[in-house]
Amino acid sequence: MKKIILSCLVILALFSVPFTVFAAKEVKVEVLYMNHGPLLDSIEQIKKVFSQYGNKITVSWYDFETKEGEQFMAKKGVTQHVPLVIWLDGKSALSVNGKEIKFVGFPTGSGPAAFQGKWTMEDLRSAIDQITNKK
Repeated sequence: MKKIILSCLVILALFSVPFTVFAAKEVKVEVLYMNHGPLLDSIEQIKKVFSQYGNKITVSWYDFETKEGEQFMAKKGVTQHVPLVIWLDGKSALSVNGKEIKFVGFPTGSGPAAFQGKWTMEDLRSAIDQITNKK
């Protein structure tokens, strides 16, 4: 009886190892942003996108105008006045559907034209899907 129980435990362990070894890693997301009126709508949309990923991502927010934000900017080498930058696993630019997307500035179509980036919420969603291996 003990051998049967032990055998069952060994078999269970062998079958469960691949699920834990190949589980998707948690993706680190870092957001540097300006806490100003024109950007707040975009921030809310970004938060909605992030909320769809549960524990697949860990998000850290850095306000451009705080001491913590200034330290983060120095660490990342950001020296210009930029309203928003999103890093996904340490990268602010990723290849999404064969196109290089930089997650810098306001999303396309929002905020002042001079500060608009060339990315959309769908680009952000696709990039996160890609790096979290979400189907």
